[in-house]
Amino acid sequence: MGQTKRIAMWSGPRNLSTAMMYSFGGRKDSTVVDEPFYAVYLAKTGIVHPMQNEILGSQFQDPDMVACQLLAPTDRPIFYQKHMAQHMVDGVPRDWMADVINVFLIRHPARVVASYAKKREGPQLDDIGFRQQAELFDYVTALGQTPIVIDSHDIRDDPEGMMRKLCDALGLKWDADMLHWPSGGHASDGVWASHWYGAVHRSTGFANAEDELPVLEPDYAEVAAQAMPYYDRLAAVKL
Repeated sequence: MGQTKRIAMWSGPRNLSTAMMYSFGGRKDSTVVDEPFYAVYLAKTGIVHPMQNEILGSQFQDPDMVACQLLAPTDRPIFYQKHMAQHMVDGVPRDWMADVINVFLIRHPARVVASYAKKREGPQLDDIGFRQQAELFDYVTALGQTPIVIDSHDIRDDPEGMMRKLCDALGLKWDADMLHWPSGGHASDGVWASHWYGAVHRSTGFANAEDELPVLEPDYAEVAAQAMPYYDRLAAVKL
């Protein structure tokens, strides 16, 4: 694998994850990949998502082939991998996670649920990744790693300060190019970008600080409440 620094960023949906991919994608020393296990997840679970057929046709559906890609040689020193925690279902290998730096990107569940429901109605706990994030956090901790946790709310509140902290934790030199990117998307966007990435495609940097927590209808409030213990666990050790 040479000296490539491989960064696996684990989040759920609607969690600043695409903006973070664009941030790392702006570095001249970095290459990025967008949700490489998405087609695997859809194929294994049978869950129906927007643009289902396009996603299934755009990526490997064999999880072992995806895992090999994540450890394959690259032409740049940094390989940033944007992952969704909920994609790591039974049958998806995890042993490759021992060879990457695992980072967990968290966001308050009420904000995640409110945003997700605008794109796909009726989210349940397992759709939004909090339980799986905690499970993966425990997995890499058991490997002997000390996982890095960063909160998207803190990034939006102080983009440069928090991204500098993240770079320090990763052992990376700070690069101011991480604070801005061209509007219109990134060459590494997944085929699903046209459905999910509208806001970030219109952006040229991290969004402004967030307002008060949204008020959710009862069913959605229950989902957020189910996610809170997992969020709180990781938030206790965030940067």
